[in-house]
Amino acid sequence: MFSKSNLIATLVTAVVMFFLGFVIWGVALESFFKSHMITDVSKEPMEFPLIAVSQLVGAFILCSIYRKWARGHHSASEGFEFGIAVGAFTGIAMGLMWYATSTMMDFTGFIAEAIVEIVYYGIVGAVIALVYKATSKKATT
Repeated sequence: MFSKSNLIATLVTAVVMFFLGFVIWGVALESFFKSHMITDVSKEPMEFPLIAVSQLVGAFILCSIYRKWARGHHSASEGFEFGIAVGAFTGIAMGLMWYATSTMMDFTGFIAEAIVEIVYYGIVGAVIALVYKATSKKATT
């Protein structure tokens, strides 16, 4: 759990999650999601240090789960597949729960959020796999 590979993957993944998330939700799709918002629950100003801690904890959990899931087979496609599963869980399963129990966004917003999360976590999963591949012990031949 606290191996060199896992800790390096955690740090790299946390940085990618933080900046990729900002680019996607804070810049590229900000106006789209605002136009589909029903109830604005945004906090102003955002607490970026807590967001960074959240990404670090999330990255550690994802990297730890990936390590067990991959069982030593690391490739970008394997990681992307792992990330798609995570994104489907967070985007579709949890998104439908949020839609059914809250008035944050309209249905179009939740569908778009699900798609974005699948792609986002797919990229994150690929990053995790590539870091593991680069830092795992090489087999001697």
